[in-house]
Amino acid sequence: MGIYVFKKEVLCNLLEQNPLMNDFGKEIIPLCIEKKYKIASHPFDGYWTDIGTIRSFFNAVLHLADPLPEFNLFDNERTIYTRARMLSPSKIFGTSCERALIAEGCIIHAKSIYRSVIGIRSRIGRNAELSNSYVMGQDYYQDIAEILDSKRIPMGIGENCHIENAILDRNVCIGNDVIIKGSTDLEDTEQDTYCIKDGIVVVRKGVILAAGTQIGAV
Repeated sequence: MGIYVFKKEVLCNLLEQNPLMNDFGKEIIPLCIEKKYKIASHPFDGYWTDIGTIRSFFNAVLHLADPLPEFNLFDNERTIYTRARMLSPSKIFGTSCERALIAEGCIIHAKSIYRSVIGIRSRIGRNAELSNSYVMGQDYYQDIAEILDSKRIPMGIGENCHIENAILDRNVCIGNDVIIKGSTDLEDTEQDTYCIKDGIVVVRKGVILAAGTQIGAV
């Protein structure tokens, strides 16, 4: 799981004597075994999954919205403690939600949310449709004047948007009528505002997408 405990002097010596090694699991630990250092391991029988790729991270997050995910967020014995933000409850207006996790502080007018995870302070406009997506949310609220300013696109997801197989990083500003649709048929690509990896569209943090923007299999 990438959790290692060393005596300070031992770790410093290992790193100084082997400057070309940079992976504990593949290089440093095998070296310690070879040199017959005193090593002990701890068995872990709880939930664990690799999130080293965009696809594995995406799958792990969306599995949380399944009826009985392998990683149980609702457990009396293995309680999950999150950062206390003291935000208001989320407000949802006429949205059809199925297999959705919605964090606190959200204002949602969407038409539908299916198998998606919606992060804190998210704002989603009227008639928007989201499926198989992870919306990370916002770091702060915009004031009413900024939201009503017709010259700028407010943070969140605008009206009549369609978002599928996507990850939206923090503080994105998605205009109205935007279509973002990931698919395994898409080639991997890197753009200034987004990237596509393993069929998943990832919109970068703080990006502004103009109304009518289309990304992916549209």
